[in-house]
Amino acid sequence: MSWLTRVRNSLSFGSKRETPEDLWVKCPSCSEMLFTKEYEENLYVCPRCEHHGRIGADTRLAQLLDDGYEVLPEVEVREDPLKFRDSKRYTDRLKQARAKNPHDDAFTAAFGTIEGHRAVVGVQDFMFMGGSMGQAVGSAFVAAAQRALDEKCGMVVVTAAGGARMQEGILSLMQMPRATVMTRRLKEAGLPYIVVLTDPTTGGVTASYAMLGDVHIAEPGALIGFAGQRVIQETIREKLPEGFQRAEYLHEHGMVDMVVPRAELRAMLGTLLGYMAPAQAAA
Repeated sequence: MSWLTRVRNSLSFGSKRETPEDLWVKCPSCSEMLFTKEYEENLYVCPRCEHHGRIGADTRLAQLLDDGYEVLPEVEVREDPLKFRDSKRYTDRLKQARAKNPHDDAFTAAFGTIEGHRAVVGVQDFMFMGGSMGQAVGSAFVAAAQRALDEKCGMVVVTAAGGARMQEGILSLMQMPRATVMTRRLKEAGLPYIVVLTDPTTGGVTASYAMLGDVHIAEPGALIGFAGQRVIQETIREKLPEGFQRAEYLHEHGMVDMVVPRAELRAMLGTLLGYMAPAQAAA
């Protein structure tokens, strides 16, 4: 069936108002116009250039976990402890972000199985204030790690962040050592901690739990780094190499263990958990 036939069958020509507004999506990499349904069926990966689009936490959890998983309760933290205000109040920014997202902050975790292997999966959502790490993200990470310890199962974290949340100042930076302590506890308990780096993973997240995994997997083309390329280039006063801070470059230079396409990610995580998880972690 040609694309023209699919479009014709999906449209109603009786009234212009009945035409779906989200019938097409434009690939941010190659600018190809994609049929939205096919784009979603292809796991939000462009079939032409294989650009891996950004996806939300619920979509990611559904892609990775077997059916019947349990979404962990959202943590409660004190909001706006610094009474921060720039062009807007921090509380207003939070309300605005929550109106556009299904969760109260940027980190959502669930407990279930991946290919039959029990695991806690935490997902950072870039669509919520750039996935920035504040007290809510740090506390959600700690709670997810504690659930993995209680269940004696592996933990998988999917990162996507622009760094620490500036509106929480030093309190956001304190989440780095908090998360680091929990990764150490997982290691001491002999439980696997696997990190999936997606586009983009930068700043304080990269400087803490994103780079402390037993295995680091990256999606193709993902931007991964601490400081931005322009800042680095201006600091060292040298032109950066082609593909710098991209998943493939980091894999070539040993910072990432493997680059795995989204369609193969669930199977790879299941294989790793099967090798690394203790015997009782299998469902």
